[in-house]
Amino acid sequence: MSIPAGWCRAVCLFTAIALAGLAADLLTKHWVFQALGMPGEYRADIADLNSVYWIWQDIVGFQTSLNTGALFGIGAGQSTVLITLSLLFLVGIIGYTLLWAWRSLFLSAILGMITAGICGNLYDRLAWHGLTYPNGEPIHAVRDWILCMIGTFPWPNFNIADSLLVCSVLLLLFHELLQGTGAGQGTTKEPETE
Repeated sequence: MSIPAGWCRAVCLFTAIALAGLAADLLTKHWVFQALGMPGEYRADIADLNSVYWIWQDIVGFQTSLNTGALFGIGAGQSTVLITLSLLFLVGIIGYTLLWAWRSLFLSAILGMITAGICGNLYDRLAWHGLTYPNGEPIHAVRDWILCMIGTFPWPNFNIADSLLVCSVLLLLFHELLQGTGAGQGTTKEPETE
């Protein structure tokens, strides 16, 4: 059985995007938490929104927070369940990429983004970030740091991994719509052999 011509290209694209996204997520989390400290530590003398470093005053800023749940804090405190689900999704995505995603570079790129997002937040859920409670117990929580305001309402803080996950889901929906209309221009098909 020969390896399809596009397989190496697709797997390399998937791997490059996954590694770049993971690096961007982990490095920015590290940098922001080093600069601002744990939640509420940056300019702790100011009570406004628990200490925000504003990039665009009252619109977008940096604010550290820890999320023990998933999307919007759903499943808070269920780190074992969230870790297990993350690992299952990760194995499924990597398996799918190796077996079938080579047929579409666009799909390989999307799956690379999803993998980066899963790995970035999984790293934190496993407490590999090194953050601990005062008693020395590791904190199994995702480090979030991007704050966006919608009027006077603060959108729940998020990070680059979260952004990659949301954007990849939107792109995946777009990809499926293209496939459904038969306009899948990014699809690479191997010629049939007799």
